[in-house]
Amino acid sequence: MSTPIIHTFPIIEELVTYLRDDLKEHPNSKDYKYVLLFAYNGTGKTRLSMEFKEAGKKETERDTLYFNAFTEDLFHWDNDLEGDNERVLTMNAHSKFFPDLESLEIEDKIRKFLHRYVDFNFSIKIEDGIDIVTGKEIKYRTVNFNREALIDGTMRTIDNIKISRGEESIFIWCFFLAIAQLAIDEHEEYKWVKYLYIDDPISSLDDNNAIYVASHLAQLLKDSNNKLKVIISSHHSLFYNVMWNELNEKGKLKPYFLNKVKETNEYTLQYTKETPFFHHVAIIKELHQAVESGKLYAYHFNVLRNIMEKTSTFLGLKKFSDCIQSASDEEEIIYSRMINILSHGNYSLFEPKEMVDENKEHFRKIFNNFINKYHFNPELFPENITQESQS
Repeated sequence: MSTPIIHTFPIIEELVTYLRDDLKEHPNSKDYKYVLLFAYNGTGKTRLSMEFKEAGKKETERDTLYFNAFTEDLFHWDNDLEGDNERVLTMNAHSKFFPDLESLEIEDKIRKFLHRYVDFNFSIKIEDGIDIVTGKEIKYRTVNFNREALIDGTMRTIDNIKISRGEESIFIWCFFLAIAQLAIDEHEEYKWVKYLYIDDPISSLDDNNAIYVASHLAQLLKDSNNKLKVIISSHHSLFYNVMWNELNEKGKLKPYFLNKVKETNEYTLQYTKETPFFHHVAIIKELHQAVESGKLYAYHFNVLRNIMEKTSTFLGLKKFSDCIQSASDEEEIIYSRMINILSHGNYSLFEPKEMVDENKEHFRKIFNNFINKYHFNPELFPENITQESQS
């Protein structure tokens, strides 16, 4: 087995230069269109996306259209605390992120994406005003949300609703997708875009919806015939894996595992070559963290089953339940049925259902027995795995 290729960067600016160089056109070498980064939270993904954007300003006015945590910060709620009636989402009037919304018919473009995910609607209100700081004319933009509801047997439109935090994230993501589509289509206002940089599109996705969002994004990118280069970073291992499989069809993808060395503050990139080999290890690490914290949700059974299925295939076993280790055959049958039933639920995108205490205890035992049976490297986990009694 060949040694993984690892690059080390003492400062983040050198890492940015390396990534940009990866996406430049090189004579007599493969031209990559996508860079895909997997990195755990706390590694510095958001900072990297901002440094990448700033690096583009050194060569031209700007060249990167980005989505990250700062993009979401461009929106904030005005909850009409006095009247408690007209609740609107306000857009930052000073940001260059927002285009000339009137001429671009942005609402219809957003709806094209939004209605894949949610059942509410919206309208954007634009008003001219004066900036109290600069005294210059400025456009104030607000978003009003509404939803159809059955009231006394009649469908009615409920205006001025306050959507949930998760729905808000979806709306902002679809707003970005609409603008990204303009850049992909080489609209006059977005011909300056050379790079799309997308960092963790939607946080707290369960596995089913991670697949949906990733597949949708990949299809949008693959349908593009222009020369836009794309960098995608995520801490969500399943989202990463779907993006890897979708975008690697024509060999235009450069996948990496990004890490930050705590002792030296250096950044490392590990090239994952032909397969996202760390995907299942990353998922196992996430499951371990969920077990340790007690924050176990119904969809974790789906994740555990997925891991066991991949393990059984690798080992040449007939079925995933052959990976279940317990004190008795009867208990193994019970655990097999439990995983089979609880891994086929319909889980909400915004309201994941937490396990009851009894199921949490069963999950801990099944997971820890699985880890101990197959001797995963204990250094993968921040704490020692609890050894479950086999008696």
